[in-house]
Amino acid sequence: MRWAVFSCLLVPVVLVVYGTSFGGAAVATLGLVAVTAVCRVMLRRSEQAGRGAALVPARERTATGRRRRHSRSTGAARGGGRHGCAGSGGGTPRD
Repeated sequence: MRWAVFSCLLVPVVLVVYGTSFGGAAVATLGLVAVTAVCRVMLRRSEQAGRGAALVPARERTATGRRRRHSRSTGAARGGGRHGCAGSGGGTPRD
């Protein structure tokens, strides 16, 4: 935010130094202040929406209770032997 204030103050000075009228510099300054204010509001809303979206999955996890730790297909695919016959797969990869 400090850079925005700095640029809002610097732009009219530079414009006047390079020959723009005081009225033109004032209009440019008002426009720059308006754009800066709108950008700040949009940035804050975006940050709040991001924080709100990050909290939603955490709430859903606590509301559902227990979560499944393993899917049923991982044992046989990894050669665990719990969900298939003992000789199937072994530990060799398949295409």
